[in-house]
Amino acid sequence: MHLSIGQEAVSAGVCANLTDMDYVLSSHRSHDHYLAKGGSLTAMISEILGKEDGCTRGKGGSMHLIDLKAGFLGAVPIVGSTIPIAAGVALGTLMKGEKRITTVFFGDGTIEEGVFHEALNFAALKKLPLLFVCENNLYSVYSPLCVRQPSNREIVSIARGHGVESYQGDGNDVLDVYQLTQKAVNTINLRGGPVFLEFKTYRWREHCGPNYDNTIGYRTEEEFLLWKDRCPIERFKLYLIQHGIIDSDVIEEMSEKIKTEIKRAVQFAKKSDFPRKEELFEGIYAK
Repeated sequence: MHLSIGQEAVSAGVCANLTDMDYVLSSHRSHDHYLAKGGSLTAMISEILGKEDGCTRGKGGSMHLIDLKAGFLGAVPIVGSTIPIAAGVALGTLMKGEKRITTVFFGDGTIEEGVFHEALNFAALKKLPLLFVCENNLYSVYSPLCVRQPSNREIVSIARGHGVESYQGDGNDVLDVYQLTQKAVNTINLRGGPVFLEFKTYRWREHCGPNYDNTIGYRTEEEFLLWKDRCPIERFKLYLIQHGIIDSDVIEEMSEKIKTEIKRAVQFAKKSDFPRKEELFEGIYAK
């Protein structure tokens, strides 16, 4: 279970600019991307529990979410592996003359993979309608950026070096994410070609699992608390209240509805059946 707690603004702000016709691909930390693109909470929880009502009928699990009805074409745990797939999807839509944008989410560690550079170059060369979204949460598992990448270089500059229009934003400010993504989507729709977005953010929990891991030595409690104070959800709630867009009572009512929805989804998933053994080889492609 790779949770996205602390990084919610990126998925919400990006996917709010996408249509039902657009495609999304993701990585191992994909729950928020799936839900933001319109995926079913019930289907996701069922999939995590390996049940037949899951979005991939219990065969994929937490890191292999797929839901074609939501335009969510897949998430794969191998770092960077969905980027060339996304490039292929974008090329396919371009060849068919479809007005779709393909968006691929990935982390800062992906920048160190060869396929990232190959796909970025190919997308620029072929002017693919492809939106690259880097969620820079500063760590690749337990390794900070300082031991993996030069300190005098920003990730966004790498994309610019490939000739791709690129922007960097605050990944904990949903309005900043939304506005930069809107700019990117408009660019792709009007002029074609790819756009690269880097959003700096921070995961609260351990790399894999629901616990906190600030005591094992790779990051400090002080650093965690600094980023926790920039919680994207709390920041947006405060913005809405201060600007008179919504009041705290309505927010509380929304919160209770969400809690109820989650509870029902979990109850449904627990009661759902596991896949039949006869389904084991269904959906398998071979020569």
